[in-house]
Amino acid sequence: MSKTWLRTWLAWMGTPLAVVASHFQFFEPVQVPHAVQVVAHRGAAGQAPQNTRPALARCIEDGFEWAEVDVQLTRDGRHVLWHDDRLDLLQAPGKAVGDLVLEDLRKLEAGAWFAARFHGERILTLKEALEQARGKLNLYLDCKKVDWDALGREIQETGMQQQVIVFGPPEGLARLRSRNGSRIAVMAKWHPADGFSSWLDSLQPDAVEIDTPEVTAAIVESFHRLGIKVQAKALGDWDQPDLWDRLIQDRVDWIQTDLPEEIAARNFRRGTPRRPTLVSLHRGANRYAPENTLPAFAKAGRLGADFVEIDVRTTRDGAHFLLHDGKLDRTTNGKGAIREKTALEVSRLDAGGWFGPRFTGLRLPTLDEMLAALPPGMQLYCDAKEIAPETLAASLEKRGLIERTVVYQSADYLLRLKHINPRLRLLPPLGQRSELDALAARLQPYAVDADWDNLSQELIQRCHALGIKVFSDALGRNEKIERYLQALDWGIDLIQTDCPLRVYRAMELRALKQPPQ
Repeated sequence: MSKTWLRTWLAWMGTPLAVVASHFQFFEPVQVPHAVQVVAHRGAAGQAPQNTRPALARCIEDGFEWAEVDVQLTRDGRHVLWHDDRLDLLQAPGKAVGDLVLEDLRKLEAGAWFAARFHGERILTLKEALEQARGKLNLYLDCKKVDWDALGREIQETGMQQQVIVFGPPEGLARLRSRNGSRIAVMAKWHPADGFSSWLDSLQPDAVEIDTPEVTAAIVESFHRLGIKVQAKALGDWDQPDLWDRLIQDRVDWIQTDLPEEIAARNFRRGTPRRPTLVSLHRGANRYAPENTLPAFAKAGRLGADFVEIDVRTTRDGAHFLLHDGKLDRTTNGKGAIREKTALEVSRLDAGGWFGPRFTGLRLPTLDEMLAALPPGMQLYCDAKEIAPETLAASLEKRGLIERTVVYQSADYLLRLKHINPRLRLLPPLGQRSELDALAARLQPYAVDADWDNLSQELIQRCHALGIKVFSDALGRNEKIERYLQALDWGIDLIQTDCPLRVYRAMELRALKQPPQ
């Protein structure tokens, strides 16, 4: 297909190019903006109940530019976020959004269907979503059933004109455009077979949505010449790395996806090939999958982590499972201390349902299962909470992972481990700077795990002078871009994190020599 086919067609139809060129100026939540931006389908729907406040909050926390949400109309004419035709998930079988008034809808439980930890969430009104996103996140409004005049008023009254794109049927978008002019951006679905005469002349869209298989570089360029943005719909079978790479190469503006974190990480790796430090994902990619499970480790690999951290504990009969807490209560459907259970009892527990419905039935992995599944090229950060050093060394040796593993434990434990296998890389905790020289003399460790609050350029330089690397956990209150940037400037060797996209953003900013947003 010719790169100039659209211009040729428009000229033949007698449509002035200036009429269709919109060049709508959208708010950019991320500075410096990414060339290709992600649109998280129904919010961060893999981490929280779709179309809810937590799903939008996760998008904001991860630095996504866009969230797609679904808008419907209640019986009393109020706009709310909900996708399905029915409310069966919310324990209102056979009922639709339009069957209920807002007051009754707000009584429905909108979080527990996903996981017990979201109990108490309620259906979000459009106004609430707009207010939550203002200044932080752009919204793609997929209008299932709306009052087009009221929709335009709500967008303008909340000051969100530059932060939304409205998607819906051509007749609805035309009405929105007729009432609001070009103040609110609209997006239409487009297929190559559709032509343009049915909507381009009258609608003058600011963006088009194209299914991934139908996207080509020539089509994208042609729309860009007219000031029209291109969103690729990459859901279901189209939501995979080789197709994302092609879309990025074709220079689409937005990619709608159920895996926004993976596209964001892929974009980071593409744009920042040289990292200033290594990254370890705490208990696996625990933000996106249940901690210390095989899906969390596989996700860490897809996010490009250098290390994955695990916690090892032992059952009453000497089996070794991955679990952080001494008790099973928080992350499984079991109760009590793992050391009081048999391997058979632990193997039957559900370790995924607490996180979300698609992980229901997931089992706690054994240490050996995890070692066998370690993603290629990834290194292992092993927190040996409750496992004999002889057993751990033998397990790592069996899988050929001695040189790919660092072991975290007390200095006494690590000294025993060193005597068992001197090739193992030791990682003791370093509380105070004054402990460093004695620790170095006793263990000659590969690295130290320094408390983040005690980090300094002088400490890192002293460790490096002794041939010791510096690892640190940026967890909780330290998961901030400005703190990462400071540690990067000091020369830290590894940051352990629960929020990898935030660490990646700090590296991007550092590479661009830009201040944190």
